[in-house]
Amino acid sequence: MIIDCHAHLVPPSLLDAIRADKAKFPSVRVIEDGGSLGFSFAGNKPTRPVSKPLSDIAARLQWMDTQKIERQVVGGWLDMFAYEIPAAEGEEWSRLINGHLAQAAKEQPRFVSLATVPLQDGARAAQVLRDAHKAGFKGAMIGTQPKGKGGVLDDPTLAPFWEAANELGSIIFIHPVFESGDDRVHDYGMANAVGRITDTLIAMSRLIYAGHVTRYSNMKVVAGIGGAALPYVIGRLRRNYSLDKDKLGDPDAALAAMYYDTIVQDTRALRYLADVVGADRIMMGSDMPFPIGDLAPLNIVQDTSFSAAERTSINGGLAQRLFGL
Repeated sequence: MIIDCHAHLVPPSLLDAIRADKAKFPSVRVIEDGGSLGFSFAGNKPTRPVSKPLSDIAARLQWMDTQKIERQVVGGWLDMFAYEIPAAEGEEWSRLINGHLAQAAKEQPRFVSLATVPLQDGARAAQVLRDAHKAGFKGAMIGTQPKGKGGVLDDPTLAPFWEAANELGSIIFIHPVFESGDDRVHDYGMANAVGRITDTLIAMSRLIYAGHVTRYSNMKVVAGIGGAALPYVIGRLRRNYSLDKDKLGDPDAALAAMYYDTIVQDTRALRYLADVVGADRIMMGSDMPFPIGDLAPLNIVQDTSFSAAERTSINGGLAQRLFGL
């Protein structure tokens, strides 16, 4: 089974529901834009509009057929996760998204949906995650900055969420958000080329040093975009750990415990990722439908120096076991 472990979907029915129910979300300004929707959460800068490829299911299935991909793991769109709005409203927003992601997977069984949770409130996020598992989700895709720009995943108030994820054995896919937290990347297309990397690196490094990855060892953490720069900076992470072992989580143990996608766009980088974490921790992914992703994702696996068994695992074997497909 060939499985794409990293993609995004905004079901058309979700857009219709948001239009119909927008009065229920006073902190969300819905912006009609060329037949699609953009959003402003709690008065913040508007998002980009939902692009057609995020919602065009027929075109997506055609692409999957062309790429010989049988199943696709889909999270929502990070721009829409709305971590900035009040907690109760955020919970209802997450539940609305999850309902339509679940329906999309029911109507099209080739999709494997990941839930979203209201990370502005740890207890609410935990309950939404529990309910998502009851509805058939295997876990959640979460953004790197809860509560908006500058938020951290090791925030003590998120402990109930991490405890629930551990208890449930959830797959938690950690993904960069719209704002990297560094305004220097807003030129030259660097928000995608660099900002997503630095955002993920900082968020994951905090989780590692806080001890979350090893403490909550029953959950399965996926570090998107090939683990960002984590494999490359492991030496520095290890050195920093050696200077303060009594207070910091072990980065080597954390990297060995996590899972990664293949979205690095360079065979040398993918081979190095495998050398650091093991090919058995890597899953093929596309980041579909975004152009910065890899829209022919089987090629890099084929062109990298892997054994036949390693390719089989990366192209779907690991994801099949992890998601119980």
